[in-house]
Amino acid sequence: MMYQYIACSEAGEIVKGKLAATSEEAITDMLGFAGYRMINLKPYIPFFSLGKLSMQMFPVKPVEVILLYRQLALLLESGVNIVTALELLQEQISNRSMKRVVSEVISDLRGGNQLSASMAKHPDVFSPMSCRTLGIGEQTGGLEMMLRQVADYMEKELATSKGIKSALMYPAIAAVVTVIVVGVLMFFVLPAFADLYGSLGAELPAITRMMMDASVILREYAGHIMLGILAVVGAVIIYIKTPDGRYRLDGFMLRLPVMGRVRHLNELSRCCRSISLLYTAGLPLTEIMPLVIQGSNNRVMAQSLYNVQTEMLKGEGLSRPMSKDRLFLPMMVQMVKVGEETGSLDASLSAVAQNYESEASDKTKNLIAMIQPIMTILIAGVVGVIALSMVSAMYSIYGQAF
Repeated sequence: MMYQYIACSEAGEIVKGKLAATSEEAITDMLGFAGYRMINLKPYIPFFSLGKLSMQMFPVKPVEVILLYRQLALLLESGVNIVTALELLQEQISNRSMKRVVSEVISDLRGGNQLSASMAKHPDVFSPMSCRTLGIGEQTGGLEMMLRQVADYMEKELATSKGIKSALMYPAIAAVVTVIVVGVLMFFVLPAFADLYGSLGAELPAITRMMMDASVILREYAGHIMLGILAVVGAVIIYIKTPDGRYRLDGFMLRLPVMGRVRHLNELSRCCRSISLLYTAGLPLTEIMPLVIQGSNNRVMAQSLYNVQTEMLKGEGLSRPMSKDRLFLPMMVQMVKVGEETGSLDASLSAVAQNYESEASDKTKNLIAMIQPIMTILIAGVVGVIALSMVSAMYSIYGQAF
């Protein structure tokens, strides 16, 4: 299988490349013998493949993976062997992509591979952190427990993601409705009134003339305006796809008022939960940090975690490097310090994650409650200005006539 890696030499030089090997451990050993330390490793997926196309057409939802983990844990506890358990679950799966992935995992298991290694070949469905955690469960004989812990972790992440989406759903719908209403008024209603006012020959108020001129400009240059908007949006999307653009966007999202705080808390809670889960599984911090960095959805957070990892490898621990970065809040730093001193880092980080998730949930609810009246006022204001321009014109004509 082909893998894509990012590694660091003893001199601090970052190298990237692709290598073919039977497992991730083999890649790590090969680079280690060459004097390189692994930073990031994942299976290489070509730009175009039938499997990738199928995954895009029938994406696997996180809830389906969670259900698979829980059902698999239940069957294993009942004494069913892992291949038979997956075959039973495969028959119940309706998603084509998920069914294909489980079929390939079963084939790998029959070929002598472990469950974690077989799942690791499908990073779009099974995250590297989940696979690594399940690998520890296989080694310690606690696979069922690890399956449940990974499912719990994914459920908390899913709940967090749904909270953010629900907060953004209302303003997005309201914005679309506003654009449609304004478009109808500017393209159809105002021109009809403009013809009527023009035939009367009356002098119109300034606000009415301004709205009429705007309507004329929009109708005459609608194509140019749309092309300009598409060009700007396309340029922004292309820039965001670049590493620098993604980094700047992630930094901007963390600095947004209210929503930035929610995203910040969610990123920290995800980080704490990930470290706690992997630490509970028995992984050392030197192996945990690369997985947490790889699993981060925010490039700014990933860079901060990488800096912490670099200082940690120098013997600084976790709390001291975190205290140097303002992205890590004081409570998290203090709890990490307590966890390091008492040997209960997993429990300390789990408590921090729960606290941040609770705060983020409260702020999300407050944000939703605040957005609704604000958007209502904005929509009413836009429509009100247009209506005022037409009504004031009627009163002006009436006054001139009498």
